[in-house]
Amino acid sequence: MLRGLLAGLIAGLLAATVGYFVGEPKLDAAISLEESHSKAETSGDGHAHEQAGGSGHSHGDEDEPLVSRTGQKAGQFLALGLFGPAIGAILATAANIARRFTRLPGPRLGLLLAGGGWLAIVAVPFFKYPANPPAVGQPDTINERTWLWFASVLLGFAAVGAGVYVHKVLRNRLDSVRMIGATAVFVLVAAIGYIALPGIDEVPSDFPATLLWQFRATSLAETGTLWLTLGLAFAALTEYADRVRVSAVS
Repeated sequence: MLRGLLAGLIAGLLAATVGYFVGEPKLDAAISLEESHSKAETSGDGHAHEQAGGSGHSHGDEDEPLVSRTGQKAGQFLALGLFGPAIGAILATAANIARRFTRLPGPRLGLLLAGGGWLAIVAVPFFKYPANPPAVGQPDTINERTWLWFASVLLGFAAVGAGVYVHKVLRNRLDSVRMIGATAVFVLVAAIGYIALPGIDEVPSDFPATLLWQFRATSLAETGTLWLTLGLAFAALTEYADRVRVSAVS
């Protein structure tokens, strides 16, 4: 558990660093675009009021956010610094349970669990419902989109679980056959889920495609950094602990 917490802390802080230097500039660009659209709409309403004989005043300044952008940028280190250890604790618990059913070495098991977690929690949901920047998405559908994302996470776990089950069933086959079978079942379950889940496309036609792609790529890079670092750090700490234990016994 301590190894999981420490690995999660390292992973969270490193992911926050990637988000700060790589993701935040894309987020700032998306927020600027959203603000420019809001000002254009407000200006348009003012002109409409003037033509209708109204006062032509604006609707007032927008409320200031509860947390400034500077605070938000710094806050992600706190958020991921807490989220990382939480995920690390879950990974350590899963590793502790899984070791009762497998003879895989601890470091390799940690890497496989982290990879499975990334597939289930990040990859499967992302390629069905990719992350969107500000100015994308309707406020009225936020609850629906949240539940659909949660359903896609459950789909991810189902696809990974099915793949692991088939890999275990084919334990008497060649390793290549086991890998092909597990991958095929994973893709099949994910594809069926993708077809069953409704699609969401709320990207405005005038939103820059390049900015959208860059935002999604950086979002994937940040979560990928978190899970990759978590797996590697947990594996390294586990291997170090095993060597220390063996040295103490000998």
